[in-house]
Amino acid sequence: MPTYVTLYTFTEQGLRTIKDTVKRAKTAKKAASDLGINLKEIVWTQGQYDLVAISEAPDEAAATAFLLNLLKAGNLRAQTLRAFTAAEMEKIVEKVA
Repeated sequence: MPTYVTLYTFTEQGLRTIKDTVKRAKTAKKAASDLGINLKEIVWTQGQYDLVAISEAPDEAAATAFLLNLLKAGNLRAQTLRAFTAAEMEKIVEKVA
């Protein structure tokens, strides 16, 4: 399954309700699972981003649907990056001329 790294920042609403952030993360893991997504890790960070999540999704459609469902709650903004394992990267660089 494709791997994704998502960088999140809190919105003003998300900061106002910051005490619920761990509860929301648990809810997100359940919602991801319902879409066949393995939300492997959520960590809270210091610096430019407030949270980082690593997930595996069956396809881009499932990953995008999950993200849109999460963002419509209004607590987060996100940037998602497609990530590649070493094995996937080896196949990619084999095609480099």
